[in-house]
Amino acid sequence: MIHFSRTALARELADQLQGKFVFSDAPNGVFLAAPRRTGKSTFLQLDLQPALQADGVVVVYVDLWADQRRDPATLIAEAIARALHSHLGLVAKAARASGLKTVTIGGLEIDTTRIGQIDGLPLVEALKALHETAKAPIALMVDEAQHALTTEAGETVMAALKSARDQLNKPGEIRLMLVMSGSDRDKLLRLVNTNGSPFFGSQIRRMPALDRDFIAHIVRLIEAQRPDLAPVDPEALYQAFEAFGHRPQFFMEALGQALSPLSDYEGRFEFALTESAQQRKQADEAQMESDYLGLRPIEQAVLWRMLEQGAHFRPYDAEALRFYQDKTGDRITPQKVQAALESLRTRHPSMVWKSARGEYAVDDAAMHRWFSDRTAANTWPPVVPQRGQDIELNIGTVQRNAGAQSQSLIQVNIGTSQRNAGRAHRTRKKEI
Repeated sequence: MIHFSRTALARELADQLQGKFVFSDAPNGVFLAAPRRTGKSTFLQLDLQPALQADGVVVVYVDLWADQRRDPATLIAEAIARALHSHLGLVAKAARASGLKTVTIGGLEIDTTRIGQIDGLPLVEALKALHETAKAPIALMVDEAQHALTTEAGETVMAALKSARDQLNKPGEIRLMLVMSGSDRDKLLRLVNTNGSPFFGSQIRRMPALDRDFIAHIVRLIEAQRPDLAPVDPEALYQAFEAFGHRPQFFMEALGQALSPLSDYEGRFEFALTESAQQRKQADEAQMESDYLGLRPIEQAVLWRMLEQGAHFRPYDAEALRFYQDKTGDRITPQKVQAALESLRTRHPSMVWKSARGEYAVDDAAMHRWFSDRTAANTWPPVVPQRGQDIELNIGTVQRNAGAQSQSLIQVNIGTSQRNAGRAHRTRKKEI
C-alpha cells in the first residue's frame, strides 16, 4: 500500500498540540473528524506520531475499533499501562530483585507487581507516572474516540483523561496532549457539545481530505513505472478519486486493476478507473437503498428522522412522534419507537449507534451523504417499484430487444406479467 506523507499538516498539528501557536486551543485537545477509509488512522500513525516523536514526545496510540468486543475503557487503560511498563521495566525489575514491592515515582507509590496491568494504578496517576519516568511530554491518541461513549466505563475514562490534562498541564508547559479522532462528526460532537460532555467547549475539526497533491503523487509514480502511459491525465484521476469518496484504499485497488496486464479493458486506463468509480458509487447507494427498503415502515420513519435531524435528533418528543405518524399512517407510541431503534441497532451490520446516555445516531456517516444527495435531487424517500411499472418496463425491454417482428413474444410476456400481477391489472390485459 502506498503511503502519501502529509508532512506539513502533521508538523502544524504537532506544533499546535505543544502550545507553539499562541491562539490555538489544541493544547486542550485536538478532535478530528473524517469519514471512514479516508486515511485518518494512517495519518495519525505514520505522520503525526513521528512528528511528535521527533520533538521528544512519548506517543500512546489506541484504536477503539481494534476489538469492539471489549470495553473501550479497557483498551485505553491497557495502552497507557503498556507504555508505562516499557519505561518502568528496568526500575521494577531492579526493585523486585531487591525485594521491594513498591517504587516511588514523582511522589507516587507504585506496586511493582501490578505494573502493566490495568487495575494496578488509577488512570490519572498512571499518566503522571509515565510522564515522570519518561521525562517527556505525553501524547495520547484515541482513534474512533466516539466509541468510548457507548459504555459507562468509557465515559468515565474520558472524564479521567480530561482531569489528567487539567492536572498535568500548566500555562507555558504542556505535559499531556490529547488527540481524539472519529469517523462521524455527529458522534464525536457528544464529547464536546454539552455541559455534561467531558471536553465541553472544545471544537471538532474536519480533517482535510486527500486532494490533488495526492493525485499528483500517484501520477508521478505511474509515469515513472509505466512511461508508455505518459502523459497521465491528472484531472481524470482526481474525478475518479472524488467518486470513490476520497477513499485511497478503494481508489488504489481499482487503479491496480486498471493497470494490470490481465485487464481486458480496451483503451486508456483512466476511463477504466472512472467507470470503476461510478460502479462502486452506484453499488454503495444501491446497498443503502436496499437496506432502507428492507425496513419496516416505523423503522424507515425513525431512520429518516435521524438522517434529517443529525445531532439534533430526539427520538421521543412530540414533533418526532407526529413525524413518525405522518410517514407511517399509524399511531406511534414511544414504546414502538424504542423497539424500532433497538431493532435498527441490533441489525448486522448495525444501522444505529447508541451512547451509554441513550443518545442515538446513524451508524454509517455515508448514509448522511446519500440522504443529502437524494434530497437535493428530489428523489427521497426511496420507494419500491409498483407492479404496474414493472410490467411496463418488461414490455418495453422485450419490444426493444425483439423488434417489430416479435409481437407474438411480446403478447406471451404480457400475459405472464399480468398473471403474476393479479386481478388489479386485468383491465390493462384487455387493452393490449
